[in-house]
This record gives sequence, C-alpha cells and structure tokens, in this order.
Amino acid sequence: MGNLLTGVSFKEPTTVEECDSTWDTDSGGEDEEEEAEGELEEKKQCGMEDERGTDVMAGGSEDASSQSDCSTAELNIKPKRSFYAARDLYKYRHQYPNFKDLRCQNDLCNLRFYMNKIPFKPDGVYIEEILNKWKGDYDKLEHNHTYIQWLFPLREQGLNFYAKELTSYEIEEFKKTKEAIKRFISAYKMMLDFFGLKLVDKNGTVSRAANWQDRFQHLNESQHNYLRITRILKSLGELGYEIFKSPLVKAFLEESIVENTIPNMKQSALEYFVYTVKEKRQRRELLRFASLHYQPPGHFIWGPQKKPKSGQNKAIKKTSLNRSLKKNPQKSKDTKTGNSLERLQSVSVEDKRMEREQVGDVNSKVEGVDDGNEQGFKTESEKDDSSSEHSPKAVLHPIVDYAIKSPTREEENELCKEDDAGSIIIVDTTDAGNTDCLCNLSPSTSTNVHLTEPSGTKN
Repeated sequence: MGNLLTGVSFKEPTTVEECDSTWDTDSGGEDEEEEAEGELEEKKQCGMEDERGTDVMAGGSEDASSQSDCSTAELNIKPKRSFYAARDLYKYRHQYPNFKDLRCQNDLCNLRFYMNKIPFKPDGVYIEEILNKWKGDYDKLEHNHTYIQWLFPLREQGLNFYAKELTSYEIEEFKKTKEAIKRFISAYKMMLDFFGLKLVDKNGTVSRAANWQDRFQHLNESQHNYLRITRILKSLGELGYEIFKSPLVKAFLEESIVENTIPNMKQSALEYFVYTVKEKRQRRELLRFASLHYQPPGHFIWGPQKKPKSGQNKAIKKTSLNRSLKKNPQKSKDTKTGNSLERLQSVSVEDKRMEREQVGDVNSKVEGVDDGNEQGFKTESEKDDSSSEHSPKAVLHPIVDYAIKSPTREEENELCKEDDAGSIIIVDTTDAGNTDCLCNLSPSTSTNVHLTEPSGTKN
C-alpha cells in the first residue's frame, strides 16, 4: 500500500462531510454554485406545478393512485450517503495515507503481465490471449472474476489474492513503457464494449456502441459490474489517464438518470463513480448535471451544504426586528415601559431588603433587653400561682414580631406614675382597673406621644 509522505500520520475522517471536499470554495466556485442552485430551484417549481396540474387532471382517481403506491413509496425513501464509500474514495484521492509505500524495486508483476511475460494467476492466461480471444465473449467476461484485478491494478488489495498491488515505483515504470500503455488502452476498450460503449477520441469521450440496448439491460441487472467500473476508474487515474474519468462518469449519469436506461446504476454512479474524479471542479460539474435531472429533486443529497455567510445571521436578525417594529409600533413603547417598571420594582425590593435588615438589628437589641426584663416582671406570686386566670399572657410586640409577657397590674400602676410624658402602654386587657394607667389623649393635647418599650427606650 502506498504512503507518499512516510512518517506522517493522518487522522482518518469519521463523517461523510469530512471525506467529501467537493464543495469547498475556490476560484469561481461560488458563482457556479449560485447558478446551479437557481436552476435547481426553477426545476423544483416547475415540477411542483406539473404535479398540481396532474392532480387536477386526474380528478382524484383512486384506482390509478392505488396501482402506483409501491412506486411512490420507493420514491419517497430518501437515500443516504454511504460512509464506507466516502472513506474509501477519500483514501484513493489522497494517495492512501497511513499506508507504507514500497518504493524499492520488486518483482513488478503487474508491469511484466502487461509486457506479456507472465500470465495472470490463478487462470494462467496471458494478456494477449485476453485481448484477442476474450473480446466479445461476454459470458466469459461476465462470469470470470479473477482477470479484472490484473487488467486494472490498484494500490489496494482486491478479491483476487494472487494479484499484487501497485507501488509508486511500478507506476512510474508503467507510464514509461509504451507497450504496456498500448495494451492498457486496448483492455479499456474491451471493457467499454462489454458495457455497451465505445471510445471516441483521445480525450476519453465515449458514446453508445451498436449493441448498447442489450448491454445496458444486462448492466442494469448485473450490478456486480458496478464494482468493476469503480476499479477501472481508479486504475485510469493511477496509470496516467485521469482525463478519461469524467467523460465515462457523465455517460453513466446520463444513461442512469436522464435516459433511465440503467436506473439501477444511479446510486452507484453518484456514490462511487463521481468521487473517483480527483479534481473538485469536475466533480462539481458532474453533480450539477445530475441534480438538474434527478427525480425527485428533493432527494438529491450530493449537493453543497448550505452554510450562512459571514454577517448573514446579523442581517437576518436586524431585518426581522425592523419588520416586527413596523408591524407593531406599540411594541417598542411597551418594552420601554416594561423596563421602567422593572427598575421601580428593583428599587422597591431593595428598600424592603434594607427595612428587613434594620428590623433585624432591632430584634437583636430587643431580644437582649427582654431577656433581662422577663425576670424583673415575674414576681413570687406569679411563680406560685402560675395557673391563675390573671397570670401574664404572651402577646406580640407592637414593633417587632417578638413574643413578650405583659406586666402585672401593680407594675402597670408604677409605670403610669413614673411616666409623666404621656406615654402609651399597651396591655393585654382593658377593664376598670386599667383606666388609671391609660393617659387621656385628645386633639388639643400638646405633649408629644412616645411609645415606650419595656426596656425604657423610646422610638
């Protein structure tokens, strides 16, 4: 196996997109892609109009639709790219990376076979006999599966393990040998005749042969020949006839997609034949040609991946925003109002948080004071008669959410006497006995009203 860059390891691709570099942009590629996309869109629209017209003409006939259910079901199945095919042809186009290359002189069995010095194994037939006696014997060419690896050698192992892979040195020597090149072209013409084609000129142009109808029908049924075509295309590129690939691939695309004479070849032509062409521009031309005639158009998956250009997303966002503002001018005002309300809400939330912090400080102070006052409020009589009806009850503090015990009546009287500023004392009950400790308040009262806590502090 060949590796032109010895000592350098390549990371093999893991997806079909990594294997396929056909639609990478280059000089003049973007304009051609836009034109092809425009033609494809026009064709899709025309196809939709034709479908609508046929529906109207059919008038909803159920019998005709029921007969074509199988065919429509097959058309509705969207094909998928083969990762195996994409990886295999990626390695071929990149000269088989990560494989060792035997550049030293070996037995050169492929070159010696084309020099008519050795027969191919295991049949033991020389190339001159193949070119002279096997030509036109389609049954022999069809059922023998060992000669194709010798006629079209590659730098990879095939089904015939007696055949040897090409090396870089052998390829260079093969291209220099005119006798080998002449026989190689004769072998290519023999296989074209087997497929129903013929070579027209030195540029590789091919056309239908006289027996094309029978051969195309056979080629449509015997699909194992598609593997042979892939090998022939690869070998043409290895031995210096890359120019022959594109005309042959286009001929098969036209017969399988446009003329529908070899419909079973359509998938192999798009998955394998096209991607044996090493030049990207030629691959794009072949795929554009196929996309214009592929049915249904929406199932063509070998086209370019649509990627947004730089700045395109921003432009789309701006245009969509402007359109929405034109349709709903009140939306911008509502957004401004909403922003202002959010600011007010945030301010109110901040104020509430500060109040809670202040109240928390007050709670901490009151807790310490109440702990000291609780012992002072309790008398010996209360300790002895804790179950009496007049025992102090727990009430909520008027300022903080803190439970304290109300003072006794004697303590209330003492507090009322000591408090000469007209303070208000909140007690648990109001009866005739508590009227002395309540200060009369009236609108004409000039003294300031203070709220005295049990600890004596004023707020």
